Parts: sequence; C-alpha cells; structure tokens
Amino acid sequence: MGLSQGLEERGGRQLGEELRSSAEQRAEQSCRREKAFAMAESPGCFSVWARCLHCLYSCHWRKCPKERMQTSKCDCIWFGLLVLTFLLSLGWLYIGLILLNDLHNFNEFLFHHWGHWMDWSLALLLVISLLVTYASLLLLLALLLRLCGQPLHLHSLHKVLLLLIMLLVATGLVGLDIQWQQEWHSLRLSLQATAPFLHIGAVAGITLLAWPVADTFYHIHRKGPKILLLLLFFGVSLVIYLAPLCISSPCIMEPRDLPAKPGLVGHRGAPMLAPENTLMSLRKTAECGAAVFETDVMVSSDGVPFLMHDERLSRTTDVASVFPARITAHSSDFSWAELKRLNAGTWFLEVLWLPDEDRANVQRRAPRMRQIYGHQGGNRTERPQFLNLPYQDLPLLDIKALHQDNVSVNLFVVNKPWLFSLLWCAGVDSVTTNDCQLLRQMHYPVWLIPPQTYLMMWTVTNCASTLLLLWTFLLQGRCAKKRERTGLETAVLLTRINNFITE
Repeated sequence: MGLSQGLEERGGRQLGEELRSSAEQRAEQSCRREKAFAMAESPGCFSVWARCLHCLYSCHWRKCPKERMQTSKCDCIWFGLLVLTFLLSLGWLYIGLILLNDLHNFNEFLFHHWGHWMDWSLALLLVISLLVTYASLLLLLALLLRLCGQPLHLHSLHKVLLLLIMLLVATGLVGLDIQWQQEWHSLRLSLQATAPFLHIGAVAGITLLAWPVADTFYHIHRKGPKILLLLLFFGVSLVIYLAPLCISSPCIMEPRDLPAKPGLVGHRGAPMLAPENTLMSLRKTAECGAAVFETDVMVSSDGVPFLMHDERLSRTTDVASVFPARITAHSSDFSWAELKRLNAGTWFLEVLWLPDEDRANVQRRAPRMRQIYGHQGGNRTERPQFLNLPYQDLPLLDIKALHQDNVSVNLFVVNKPWLFSLLWCAGVDSVTTNDCQLLRQMHYPVWLIPPQTYLMMWTVTNCASTLLLLWTFLLQGRCAKKRERTGLETAVLLTRINNFITE
C-alpha cells in the first residue's frame, strides 16, 4: 500500500514537472515570437542613423538592446507637450510678425520707463526664431525616431527647455492681454491678409504628418486607440480642408475692381522715429506726398525739443520759446488759443483739428479748418466728412456706405505692406504711417486673387492632399501586412529550431 502510494506521488511529481516544462517552453516560444515580430517591425533598429537620432533626442548613446524598448505613457505625454510647445512657439512667431506694425508702441513704452531708445524688432524676432527652430528640430527628431521604431525617451534637459519655452510664451501672451489688448483686434484683422496662405501651409503640414500617423496606426494593436487616432486625425484634416468656407478678405477680388491707392500722411512728422535731426525727419515726411500735416510738434534728438515748420521747410520755430510747458508734454493737440497765438493758419500747409473739445468754437472762427472726427458720431447734427480711426476698426466700417455719404476715412498707424495692401483693397482713402518711403514705392497690393482663381486653388490643394493621405495609409497598410507575414515566418522558424534542439 505504501509502495503504490509512493509510486503515485512520484508519477504525479514527474507529470507536474513535465507540465511546468511544457509551459516554460511555450512561454519561451511566445517570447521568441514577440522578439521576431519586433525585429520584423523595426528592421532599421540597429542602424547607426537611428542611434544618432536617439542620441540627439535622449542625449544618450546606446546600442540596440537584446529586448526591444517600448515608449512609456510618460514619454507619450512629453511628446504631446512637445507638439503643444511647437504649436505655441509657431503661433507666437506669427503674433510677433504681425505686431511689428505696432512695435513703435512697445518701443515708446520701454523708452518712457527706461529712458533709453532702442528698436526691439530685431531682438524680438531673433528670440522667437530660436524658440521655433529648437521646437521644430526636436519634433522632427521625434517623428524620425518613431519611423525608425526607436523609443521616445526625452532627456531631462529637453524637458526643462520645453517647460521654459511654454512659460515664456505664456508670459508674453498674458503681458499682451494686460498692456495691449487692442492687438488682439490686429491679429483677427491680419487673418484677412494671411488666412489663404495659412490654409495652404496647414494642408501641407497635415499631409506630411500623415506618414508617421499611419505608421503609428498600424503599430497599435488595440482597437479602441486605433479608432480614436483615426477619428482625431481625419477630423482635424476635414476642418482644415473646409476652412476656406469661413475665409473672407478684401483682397479676394477682381483686379478691375481695385480702388485707388490710399494717400499717405506722415505720422507726427518723424517717420520711424529715427534718431535724426528734425529737419531731416520733415524732409522724409514730405516724401509722403501728403497735402496734410497734423497739429503736431516734432521731438528732436539733437537738443532742440520742439520745432514747427512751414510748407517749404524754410522756416522753423522753437515751440519751447512760445510754450515752455510743451517741453515735457507728450500731447500733440493744440488748443484754439495756442493756435491763435502761433498764427497757425499761415504757418502750416494745413491744420487738422482732432480733439472734440471746443470744436464748435473752432468751426465758427475758422470754417476752412478741416475737422477730423475720431468716431462715426451718433449725433444727427454732426455729419463728419473726415474720419480718423485706428486701423483695428476696419471690420466695423462700411467703406462703401461712407463714400456714398461723402465721408473720407483715414486709418492709423499703418507701417507694413501687408496691412497697407489690405486697407488698399478695402477702399480706405488714406493712412497715417511712419514709413512713407516704403509704402510710397508700392504700386500694387502684395497679393490680389480673383474669387474663381482662389476657389480653384484651394480645391486643387485639398484634392491633392486627400489623394496623398489615402495613398499613405494604403502603403503603410501593405508594409504592416508584410511585417506581420515576415514576423510569422520568423516565429515559425524559431519554433522549429527550438523543437529540434529539444529533441
């Protein structure tokens, strides 16, 4: 009885050992099969090129490990932050380029606080360009690593720099919103000049992004994430394709309908606020060809605080000798009493009355003086013939209706060709500018596209992009099937070798 029981226990142990051995063999075969699939999926894993990319991205030179390394969820989050940083820096570059038209406000703001004049446009563009270049190169490295089948292990130094870029951009946006909220209106207006070209750039970007997206789609094995990725990518693509339906611009018009070129008015008689003597600034102002000079005082950097001039620039007067309080005043609005003391009617080519104060008295005493209004006016008794408004008010104006009422519109301050072209197409009568020389040389808007041509342009662009997207996903699908077939063949070969060795 004891002998038979011992034999049964020994047989049970042998059977258990055989089962465990069989399970271990199956696990080892499964592991080898997964390794074979991994090797088949990333044939370029062992290349020096892939290791160089990984070194730049992770700051660590390594040989390909025995087991394939995977991208963790934390690495995926950092990749998402990298994409977000790239988009933020690119958006800030666009904002910086648009705000160059109004950068004189920023320069004056720093001048009043620091007491030192400097043109900050070059420094601003240099810093923003460096941020965009760094984020773009890092994103390109990540996409190339993904195509090579390498893990995305971002180095801590890159993580810190990405966070600093995001903090810098966020600080800039908050400062812009606090100090210069009107610039958001400038950005919205700029889309009328740049949206057609931003659309083409977005279509090109989504087309180039299709290759890594398709590669990721066919490497994901779970059904849920695959569907989510597909819906997200094609949803964004559809929004970009249909964006032209919401794009409107005055420059989308027939060339024969282009209005006359707006007149140019020198802003404060000192174009670009250049560090020159006032007489030279006045000569530059005269190059505008404008028949209008505001009741401005000119600030000189050569020791003469204020000057006023006549039509031929042959006679100048130091305003400080007449009005000592004007030495420190920033306002360029003269009262009627001051104009009377200066006998401004004979001194200036033409005087514009801008302030609303004492307007009725000025109209009665000097009926030939041009009255310029800073608003369209809700008072029925006031019918302004000349409007002087910031260019941000363009979307609020009906230029054709104003022209029918014999109202002339002047917008300020316009310094860049893109903005001048937009206002030209909109039919503005004149603009106030700091850069007369540049705008005077323009004989045609920067761009002018007939509606039918633009319709054909964005239709062809969308169709070509759609075909490339479909071709990319079909090609990646064939590559995925080939990798799967190669992986199965390799797994079967390894299994046969393992069985042969075991036997």
